[in-house]
Amino acid sequence: MRRRVKGLEFGRKKERKINLSLFQEIMIWIIEIAITITIAVVFTYFFGVRSTVVGPSMSPQLEDGDEVLIDRFLYKFISPKAGDMIAFLPNGNTNTHYYLKRVIAVPGDTIQIKDGMVYVNGEQFQEEIEADRIEDAGIADSEMTLAEDEYFVLGDNRNNSEDSRFANIGNIREDYIIGKAWFVISPRDKLGLIQ
Repeated sequence: MRRRVKGLEFGRKKERKINLSLFQEIMIWIIEIAITITIAVVFTYFFGVRSTVVGPSMSPQLEDGDEVLIDRFLYKFISPKAGDMIAFLPNGNTNTHYYLKRVIAVPGDTIQIKDGMVYVNGEQFQEEIEADRIEDAGIADSEMTLAEDEYFVLGDNRNNSEDSRFANIGNIREDYIIGKAWFVISPRDKLGLIQ
């Protein structure tokens, strides 16, 4: 009788045991990573659209070159209100940068700029920011009423801003509004919420 010698046997298949707890652990990790990536993409798409400020029109709050985040989600549920800083495309022009301006009047309001002051519905507009007297009233020198889908916007730097006072911008239609500017991300010394 011949004794079988142990050694390499290429024809024999080994039984593989699947470690069920290790498999479950790996699957949990994969699911958690997928959920995290999904949340990050959704958050970035709705709340983290990044835009760079162009020009001095929102000074001193925002300066040329500052970077802000725009919330595209909020205005799907509520309408912009007076005092909000919005991002929009002037006349819906998709070949230009986002404009950032502050909402002064909302649909149905009447607006007029006289003697350097802003009047909404016949009353002087109460600013949440400190703004200079307006030197050029533009098309708002006579009273005008906003249509049901229009907003009147001004830059915080009132005498150095291209905004609703000028015919090339005019009143902003609701469907041209991208979202609400809500957070400064650069420069770091300005990092924080926008007033």
